[in-house]
Amino acid sequence: MDAATREFVRVRAGNRCEYCHLPQEAIDGVLQIEHIVARQHFGTDDVSNLALACDRCNLQKGPNLSAIDPASSSLVPLYQPRTNQWDDHFNLDGASIVGRTAIGRATVRLLQLNDRKRMRLRTLLLARGAWPA
Repeated sequence: MDAATREFVRVRAGNRCEYCHLPQEAIDGVLQIEHIVARQHFGTDDVSNLALACDRCNLQKGPNLSAIDPASSSLVPLYQPRTNQWDDHFNLDGASIVGRTAIGRATVRLLQLNDRKRMRLRTLLLARGAWPA
């Protein structure tokens, strides 16, 4: 993947994780270019298949395309940053990201968006007015 593609993805995402919305300045590592549909599932390097993700979201998502909605126990697709709107599937309750839909709930659960480390970080960012972006 060339530097121009990487820069395009970063700018399009506003330099924040497209899943948990943490900004680059708030995380220890560098935001990563993530394949929404993994290469092993024949995903491409086309910008329509790329998202900016923090290391935790990228690691938890892995090659998954779907997950179980904890409310219905149904298999549903994961949140897809290129075709879904974040606010349609998630909202905030304090520092918690809450799934509003089956897609949102399944994504929150699989990506562990409310683990202790992320909750502490979001609480600090909220207190400083630095999150959400």
